[in-house]
Amino acid sequence: MGLTKTDLYTDSQNNLALLAKAFSHPARVAILEHLLNVNECITGDLVKEIGLAQATISQHLKELKNIGLIQGTIDGVSVCYCINEKTWNEVASVFNKFINKYQSDSCCSTNKKIKL
Repeated sequence: MGLTKTDLYTDSQNNLALLAKAFSHPARVAILEHLLNVNECITGDLVKEIGLAQATISQHLKELKNIGLIQGTIDGVSVCYCINEKTWNEVASVFNKFINKYQSDSCCSTNKKIKL
């Protein structure tokens, strides 16, 4: 996290920010959605599905793999990727814990809705 002075924040805050960064690019979200739908996929199939160059897909896969959200197994010259179930569940728990901290009676009266 470079110059953000991460030592000013708790481990929990730093961890949540790091996890959120993995979801911060639409290509990574598309890759994750595709893997959730098909259970496993070869890089070449992701190139066809997502529509980005092989090098770009590989870069996004590397980011997702570094955070542990996906795992890959080598099959000849191809790498087959899938969701890392253990990490996926841990990430879901971290986000749910954070989101569930919200209490609706503690909000300002002028709510602005974000279109999702």
